[in-house]
Amino acid sequence: MDVTAATTSDGSLPDPLELESFMLNIDASLRVHARHQFFTWTQGLLQNLVKHELLICALRNGESLLFHVDGFATSPVEPAPFSEMFRRDTSLVPHLIKTWEENDFKPVFCETGAGSQFAQTPLARELVRIGANVALAHGTYDVFGKLASFFVFACKPGAPSPRQAYLAELVVPFVHLAWLRTQINRPAGQATGAAPGSSALLTPREQEILRWIHLGKSNIEIGAILGISPLTVKNHVQKILRKLNVQNRAQAVGRGLALRILTL
Repeated sequence: MDVTAATTSDGSLPDPLELESFMLNIDASLRVHARHQFFTWTQGLLQNLVKHELLICALRNGESLLFHVDGFATSPVEPAPFSEMFRRDTSLVPHLIKTWEENDFKPVFCETGAGSQFAQTPLARELVRIGANVALAHGTYDVFGKLASFFVFACKPGAPSPRQAYLAELVVPFVHLAWLRTQINRPAGQATGAAPGSSALLTPREQEILRWIHLGKSNIEIGAILGISPLTVKNHVQKILRKLNVQNRAQAVGRGLALRILTL
């Protein structure tokens, strides 16, 4: 399989758990107005619907296929290079988009590993490097039937399924609207310094650990970097979660960005 149309539904409606998760995700999407909120949602709650290692978001810029691109990931991945490779790609990305359009704007799957016709493209090679051998792609279109936005969920082998494609088809319009709001409402020249008093929430050591969490480091890796035990790191992480009033590491990063304890 290179790029193929996804069978998005067997005709059945979402089961009760899927429906509950979908409704929670809709509610969460409506609360997104800034990039850090989009990060927290897509790398937290949205993972319950569409599990992915990396999310690439592309918004069409003008009439031609020029894009504003951004990437989001919670694993030890730096999304920025993927965004640039997506923007420059002349093989995999155009083919994904073409197949999606020919499939009546339904989600498509693409294998990027060995044996794929795209295996040697820089974007595919990097996706394979992070273990995301399969891409699930879907987008939105305008009133003229032209591509408006395109989203690529880079997944581990075996993760995408027809059901995942169905759920992606349901939720991507909300992903589009939420991400669009982050672009419209981002204040020009927004200060990058910490909000007054926000840094006082965390000790210097906790701020340091949060920065390493933001870079995708595990407790063991952080411990090795700072010369402390993984258990000590774990205790610091629990204090960070409690002080920021969040449930997990992804939410802690999002809250840290919101409070400008972290900067992009």
